[in-house]
Amino acid sequence: MNGALIDYRRRWPGEADVIALFEQLLATQDDGPDSNPFLRERLAGHLTGSSWLVDRSGHRVLLTHHRKLDRWLQLGGHADGDIDLARVALREAEEESGLDGLTLEGGLFDLDRHWIPERGDVPGHWHYDARYVVRTGANEDFVVSPESLDLAWRDIDAIAADPDADPSLRRMALKWLQRT
Repeated sequence: MNGALIDYRRRWPGEADVIALFEQLLATQDDGPDSNPFLRERLAGHLTGSSWLVDRSGHRVLLTHHRKLDRWLQLGGHADGDIDLARVALREAEEESGLDGLTLEGGLFDLDRHWIPERGDVPGHWHYDARYVVRTGANEDFVVSPESLDLAWRDIDAIAADPDADPSLRRMALKWLQRT
């Protein structure tokens, strides 16, 4: 992950603050049995992997109406011990969309640290989310999983232009539109 952060810093120098948060999290790995940031049991904060799941045309992104958070977000989930967050993002995209033939495109696309509120016996905690571009194959007919209230293809231009859109979704939409 450290190599990916170095490359990310080169591409997105304006995001030094969030990169530093990820570096600090990774530096705590050897601080004891509850220090593994790749496990959700580390309630001081842990890593997740998400996908910016783009259709074949490159104009739409598949979003989930997240069941627990009741918000429209990108697909993703916990690392659960897997240190390859790109693999986590791809696995979560497949599981949450029912799509097959998905492929990773490029390296680390976005970083975000966001607060997850208390739910049941799990206290509030930070998610350190590593996001990757995932592209659809021939099939774009998704299936809504039990983790979602709904899934929908959303126009990336519209997300980028909407000042009321979730800030991290808007940031990813702008990044997508600015790519070379």
